[in-house]
Amino acid sequence: MNILKKDQVFPQGNHMFSIKLIRPGLIWQDPELDDYAFGPLSRIDHANLAKGTLVRMHEHVNDEILSYIWKGNMLHEDSTGKKVTISPAKYMMMGAGKSFFHEESTPNESVEMLQIFIRPREKDLEPEVQFSSAEIKSNNDWNLVAGPENIDPPLTIRQDVIVMDYHGKKNDVIEVPQYDGMTPWLYVMDGSINISNQTLDKGEAITTEDSDFSEVKLLKDTTLVLFLVDLNAPMTLAGNFSGVKK
Repeated sequence: MNILKKDQVFPQGNHMFSIKLIRPGLIWQDPELDDYAFGPLSRIDHANLAKGTLVRMHEHVNDEILSYIWKGNMLHEDSTGKKVTISPAKYMMMGAGKSFFHEESTPNESVEMLQIFIRPREKDLEPEVQFSSAEIKSNNDWNLVAGPENIDPPLTIRQDVIVMDYHGKKNDVIEVPQYDGMTPWLYVMDGSINISNQTLDKGEAITTEDSDFSEVKLLKDTTLVLFLVDLNAPMTLAGNFSGVKK
C-alpha cells in the first residue's frame, strides 16, 4: 500500500482563498515521475474559501471538473447564463470541453470543498455543466457521486473515473468498493481511519496496486472520498489545468 501524507501537498493562496493542491500520483512516492497525475485523475484542490470570496469569471479548456462541497454554500455562475448554488446537498460537474467560463463566490458563508480536475478522453468535446442533488447518508452505505456514463451515475464524467463518498461514525468498520480494472485512491476528507495498521488523518490518501484493501476502521466520525481510476484509460493532455504533468 502507498500513502500520500499531508506534507506532500502544495499550499497556495491567502486568508480568503487557500488551497492544498494535491497531485494524486505522488502517492507512489517517486518525485522523479514524469507525470504527477494518477492516470486521468490529475489534480485535487482541497480548498477553503472565506465568506465574501469571489473568483472572477475565468476560462477552462479540456478539463472535467467535479466540485464536491463538504461545508457551506457556493454560488456558481457561468457563460451559459446558469446561476446555481452548490452545497453538500448539490454537486456540480463541469465538462469544459473546447471552452467554458465560470465564476465562483461565497457571499453568505465560508466553504470547504474539493475541486477535482480529470483529464477527459479526448480534446475539444462540447462544453456542458451538470448538477445533482445529493442525500448525505450515514448508514454504512457508499454514495455514488459521479462516474462514466455506462454506470448511470448522478453526474457523468467523460472518463473512466468513478467518485464515491462515505459518511460514517466512529468505530464503523467498512469495506472499500472495487471495480474490475479500476485502481482505488481513497482520501480522508475529514476524520481519521485505520487501515492495515496504518493511521490516516484528514488530508491524507491511500492506494493499493492490487485493488485489495483490508477493512477500514473509522477512528472518529469521518467522511471519505473514493476515486476508482482506470490508470491506462486514453486521455488528452490538452486541459489547461488537468493537462499539466508536474
